[in-house]
Amino acid sequence: MNSLRNMTFMYKWHMTGQLILSFITALSIILQAYFLVTIVDRVFLKQAVFSDIIWMLVGLLAVLAIRTGSSYANDRIGIRMAANVKATYRRSLLDKFAGNPLMHSMQGQSGRKISTLLDAVDDMDSYFSDYIPQLIRTSIIPLLILGTAFTQHANTGWIMLITAPFIPIVMMIVGMQTKTKAEEQQEKLAAFSGRFLDTLQGLTTLKLFGQANKQNDAIKQSSLNFRDATMQILKVAFTSSFMLELIAMLGIGIVALELAIQLIIYERISFFTAFFLLVLAPEFYTTLKQLGSTFHNGRSSMGAAQKVTDALAESTLPVQWGDKHLTADATPPAIQLQNAGFHYGDDQFVLKGITADIPPYGQMAIAGRSGSGKTTLLHLVAGLLPVENGRMVVNGVPLSHYREKAWFDQLSYISQQPYIFSGTIADNITIGANVRASRADIERAAEQAGIAAMIQSLDDDYDTLVGEAGRGLSGGEQQRLALARAFLKKPSIILFDEPTTGLDLETERILQQSIKQLARHATVITVAHRLHTIKHADNILFLENGELAASGTHRELVDTVSSYRDMVRAQQGGRSE
Repeated sequence: MNSLRNMTFMYKWHMTGQLILSFITALSIILQAYFLVTIVDRVFLKQAVFSDIIWMLVGLLAVLAIRTGSSYANDRIGIRMAANVKATYRRSLLDKFAGNPLMHSMQGQSGRKISTLLDAVDDMDSYFSDYIPQLIRTSIIPLLILGTAFTQHANTGWIMLITAPFIPIVMMIVGMQTKTKAEEQQEKLAAFSGRFLDTLQGLTTLKLFGQANKQNDAIKQSSLNFRDATMQILKVAFTSSFMLELIAMLGIGIVALELAIQLIIYERISFFTAFFLLVLAPEFYTTLKQLGSTFHNGRSSMGAAQKVTDALAESTLPVQWGDKHLTADATPPAIQLQNAGFHYGDDQFVLKGITADIPPYGQMAIAGRSGSGKTTLLHLVAGLLPVENGRMVVNGVPLSHYREKAWFDQLSYISQQPYIFSGTIADNITIGANVRASRADIERAAEQAGIAAMIQSLDDDYDTLVGEAGRGLSGGEQQRLALARAFLKKPSIILFDEPTTGLDLETERILQQSIKQLARHATVITVAHRLHTIKHADNILFLENGELAASGTHRELVDTVSSYRDMVRAQQGGRSE
């Protein structure tokens, strides 16, 4: 709730405009009632002709136009505020997710994040587009009407003053329930979204293990939970609307009864005064009633805002970047790791004390058993994780001082499972380009990656559509598509995260040839389990339990490091090198 209030104060000029427009609307309501009552009084009681009231009719039409225009402008300001606020929060969430995508991908469900980014932010709309404009209107219009009522007939003013507080009381009672119910609804929606997306992505696995029906029941129950939460909010909304209508109707009825008694029985007021106040009374209660309705929406928005602010407050370490340019020279940059380290959180994996020099055109390998920190170190070098301890220096300057784009423009990262987007093959290759690539450039990159022949055998050639996450392509084809991106980009630093794992020997041979070709013009850092992938590296960093156990060439490590020698022997079936 505090976040919404703080955001509201940022739009004080918008709110000032709404305040002025609300004052104009209030005057329009009073003048509208005056012109209408005057016309009726003159025509029906004083037998005035059309020519006598022509200017009154013109005035009534003018006031109606002013009221309509001011109300429309007031609502437009609220809608603009809501749009700006939603854009701000969405940008903040996207910046947070993009600032450290690796950490966020490991935390929670993608469906929950999407629900927060889309649904929760959208639900904040009504606070600014409905609640705030109506709150400002209610702070002006009823007061002016009440003041006018006291000047015309004090009894009517007192009746309005005494009955009006019942509406805020109902609002308070309902509001205490609405925010809680809205938060429950958002949680149920996030749970449903997360479960549904997880199930959809893993549908093949579920079918193979015979768990599809079980998950179907789980999704059904999750959707029913969301339905029940939504119905609870609607129940509160309908109850609130009924109570507000009842109070407004009783208030108008009491005013009408008192005016009728004073006009007919006691004859203490004129027809003009009675009719004038009777026209204003519904406007008075309608404004209060509308605040009650929008208050319900506002409390719902507060629940959604709480979910968004909680997402923004989640502790994830962003990768910090500066504004220094990294010139794309013909020679790759020199990289130094100086006692660099990173930890994922309390009681989780820690990488520490990594010191190494990676010269231009260097062939660096990172080795170690599973869980030793190889991929974490590669992510650190890539800039996907922040260096928490020590530092990473590029051309004598800490990496954090450079622009993010400048660093990633010189980098290509090829993982075990490169992500292939839904679209054409050409579109997926073009992702690797720093500048607009021609079809000839795309075809040349595919040829260098050894995938051109496969693409040309397809009916639509480079315009062939592939499914999300590369569905329709084999693992080797996806890897070669990722290599084609690298050839198109022509990076100066290439990171490989076990790119040949799970591939057949022929595909692995093609990939190895492509990697050697890429390495002629770039620094290459490779994470690999297989001995033949790393044995020819200039330097091998051997990790154990998140620490640098040793570094050197393959022969040096075999001769001096027993754990490395044991790992090599295990791969060779017990034979020594």
